[in-house]
Amino acid sequence: MPRKDGKPAKRAGRSMPAFTKPSAATVSAFERATERLAGAEHRTMFGYPSVFLNGNMLASIFQDRIMVRLSEIDRAAATAAGAKPFEPMPGRGMKEYVELPATVVADSRALRQWIERGRGYVSALPAKPRKKSK
Repeated sequence: MPRKDGKPAKRAGRSMPAFTKPSAATVSAFERATERLAGAEHRTMFGYPSVFLNGNMLASIFQDRIMVRLSEIDRAAATAAGAKPFEPMPGRGMKEYVELPATVVADSRALRQWIERGRGYVSALPAKPRKKSK
């Protein structure tokens, strides 16, 4: 049923996640892991630090979690190492992304290795054209 302002009503059963701030430790770990990433463009996505490669998102912070885009083989390896499929909203997973476990985020070398594995995958994807600003 439409609202009084004519816009469609929101679907019941799905609530937006709280957009909470990440900890300083998470931001610092992400910055160290992505600061010298060849060809990466640093942006924000939903107010969180993110890195893109050829217009494709490679990795991002979401709330106090770090997620990375990986190939199918690397997603399986990451899952075996404790990662889980990334879902910004329950039931709304992002197919190629995994949420890295806290043990990986706390280990700068391991985090950088997963980001580099993601970079290898994302660099092979077709480039997305940059959207024109209004």
